[in-house]
Amino acid sequence: MSTALEPALSVRQVLTLDRVLAGEPEVVAGAGHLDRPVRWVHVAEAPDVGVMLSGGEMVLTTGVLLAGDVEKQAEYIRSLHRAEAAAVVLGLGRAFPTPPDVMRRAAERCGLPLVVLHRPFPFAELTEEVQSRLVRRKFAAVSLSESVRTALTGLITAGAPLQRLLDEIAVHAACPVVLTNLAHRVLATAGERSAVDDVLRDWERIARQAGGSEGDGWVRAELGGRGERWGRIVLCGYRGDSPIGRLLAERAAEALVLHRMLGGPAHSWEEQSAQGLLTDLVSGVVPARQLLPRARAAGLPVNRRTFVPLVVRDGEPAGLDRVLRLLGLSGLVADLADGATAILLSLARDQDAEALTAHFAARLRTESGTLGTVVAAADARTAWEDVPAGLREARHVADAVAAHSAAQDLPAVVRLKDVHLRGLIRLLRDDPHVQSFAERELDGLLCGRHAEQELLPVLRTYLATGRNKSRTAQLHHVSRPALYRRLEAIQALLGVDLDDFEQAASVHIALLAHDAQQG
Repeated sequence: MSTALEPALSVRQVLTLDRVLAGEPEVVAGAGHLDRPVRWVHVAEAPDVGVMLSGGEMVLTTGVLLAGDVEKQAEYIRSLHRAEAAAVVLGLGRAFPTPPDVMRRAAERCGLPLVVLHRPFPFAELTEEVQSRLVRRKFAAVSLSESVRTALTGLITAGAPLQRLLDEIAVHAACPVVLTNLAHRVLATAGERSAVDDVLRDWERIARQAGGSEGDGWVRAELGGRGERWGRIVLCGYRGDSPIGRLLAERAAEALVLHRMLGGPAHSWEEQSAQGLLTDLVSGVVPARQLLPRARAAGLPVNRRTFVPLVVRDGEPAGLDRVLRLLGLSGLVADLADGATAILLSLARDQDAEALTAHFAARLRTESGTLGTVVAAADARTAWEDVPAGLREARHVADAVAAHSAAQDLPAVVRLKDVHLRGLIRLLRDDPHVQSFAERELDGLLCGRHAEQELLPVLRTYLATGRNKSRTAQLHHVSRPALYRRLEAIQALLGVDLDDFEQAASVHIALLAHDAQQG
């Protein structure tokens, strides 16, 4: 993937040079085409100069060989137009004391900028000035190209994540950078946060613009390989020269393709995008309202919707996403960590959120072939600002379910009301008072000696079975007399009477807190 670098000046830029301004330039035709690139400057008086041009030249002439022949004057302009010259500069003097109407009208019809110089000066000075600037720009562009390629290749070699590459590209481009799939859904962004947010707020219009012709600094490059396209990178509002912008976009595309090839299919960019968004929502570090443009640009319907936060334990994001597609549900799926996968459903206001959540859970159990698959859910939210709290609630419920000794007895969709005391304890597990309480109540069994620590599982089973001695003995494969001796040892170490309901409840709560703190 490469691009031909054309570090050109525009006609407009050439006309602002001090040496040109000294000649008092006046644009007499083609004023709407002054942004054409000037690749070279050519001094020529011959009427058939067009045959010697390759396109993009600014032609300087005194018109001495054209004076007195209106047909030659018109043909001169037409030949430059056919040769795709950038502009023609006519020095007024003996041949043409005033701008020739024939050449002006022909240039206007062709859309060729015609500039006259009211004060004569050596064309060699203008040629030298423009040529030297073009050469400097060419070397600067080549240097920039190599600098960008070296920086991005170094990051890829070091195993940098996708976001780090995009941040580097944004530094060189000095504008927001957006990575999209072919459906214009935003997968990742980089650049100054406020500028990126401005772009995402108007992304639907920008996406259409980015998909068409370039203009106003929107520069894009396609991503793909082996005959298949799968995305694009867009420089949004690039303020430098268009050729340099195209160069940056192409170099960025080369690096991103290489990064994707070396990264493998383990985590697609779509998954990384959803993961970043949902992780930011769960953490609460970024206000929800600031994440709304990202969600909309990522393809999640957000206007007048009902949001259902879910968390599934030990579920593959790809499998969960497949179930969503099978059911025709809109949502984002992301791996949060520790075996927890978050799902944010976006439903129409007239859809039954509870019924659809139950349908999703049932289909998930069918697809996975595991009857024990449990979906933790928070109550549906109609306000986007309430989504982070909902995701945290679903995560909390999922954590409580993971520690539940009888998780198989829970419903397929578990809510906060289903996890009872265990859920409350897990919610409070990081409170210093709760931690201190657990340590104080269980101190005799947590002293570090192996014999005492071996009694913890017995205590845990005894309390979880409702102090059923027969069931506890059966589960631990010991005789009842042996169990009695262990229970007596536990009571002696803790200084409690487990036959007393309040004391047993206190120890049970402390044990739940201890287990929650241990993860």
